Amino acid sequence: MPRPLEPMPALPAQDKGPVRSSWISRFWHGRSHDLGQMDLRQLAGVFFLYPAIVVYLNLALASAVIALMVAPSWVPLAAGTALGVLIWPLAWYGIHRFILHGKFLFRSKWTAKIWKRIHFDHHQDPQDLRVLFGALDNTLPTIVLMSVPLGWLLGGLAGAAAALSAALIVTVFNEFVHCVQHLNITPPWAFLRNMKRLHVAHHYHSEQGNFGIADFVWDRVFGTYYSNSKERAKSSTVYNLGYTQDEAERYPWVQEFSNGRRLDDGPRRINQASVSQKPDRADHQQHAA
Repeated sequence: MPRPLEPMPALPAQDKGPVRSSWISRFWHGRSHDLGQMDLRQLAGVFFLYPAIVVYLNLALASAVIALMVAPSWVPLAAGTALGVLIWPLAWYGIHRFILHGKFLFRSKWTAKIWKRIHFDHHQDPQDLRVLFGALDNTLPTIVLMSVPLGWLLGGLAGAAAALSAALIVTVFNEFVHCVQHLNITPPWAFLRNMKRLHVAHHYHSEQGNFGIADFVWDRVFGTYYSNSKERAKSSTVYNLGYTQDEAERYPWVQEFSNGRRLDDGPRRINQASVSQKPDRADHQQHAA
């Protein structure tokens, strides 16, 4: 029998999100926005009010306007847009695989808190919308650095602005898909169902593969793609990302920032709807039994 969803534990004060004075920040501050209790309509209602998404969309619009105003022809616009669309999925794959799933960040006192916020908390509680999004002060500079210089080389200011706008739109799309992947629903479209199936495997079967979010092209290219649980052994670190008890004793900072909480045997809540989704049915049934 599946376990009932556990009440969401309060996160430490520093993880509750932005505490600015705008009405959007007030809307988010102090609320959990539990994806396990939402449907698509409810998700849309909160997604476009998240401060980072508001920033992405406004900056994407401003960059697109600049690109259109200064472009001497359609060539730099097309080149910059194509670059933004193509380069960000590759950049995200590299960041996700080698940085967020690396061990060097939690082994340093100076980066442990950042790693905890931008990825460890998400794997500890995949349905907490507050920690699903990357922290804006980390994500935005990364997006700019991965798109603007190359866009400038291809098409000057117009190319740079077009590349940034496209990368930001891709980011918003990826973030929305990522949210859908953690809803307790079966997505209505086949392509979303497949994306969710692969991403759920990353969270509940083996975190050492399926690093993509909205596409898995680079997983296929670099050999980290798996379509079902039979193709890859169950990972013992799928929930703690390698931050085991032994690691916590040597490098205690993430556990200290988590108020002593560090879960090894499962996330804080069980994504019950994913039990019925292949390839993770057996894994989820075993965990929820």
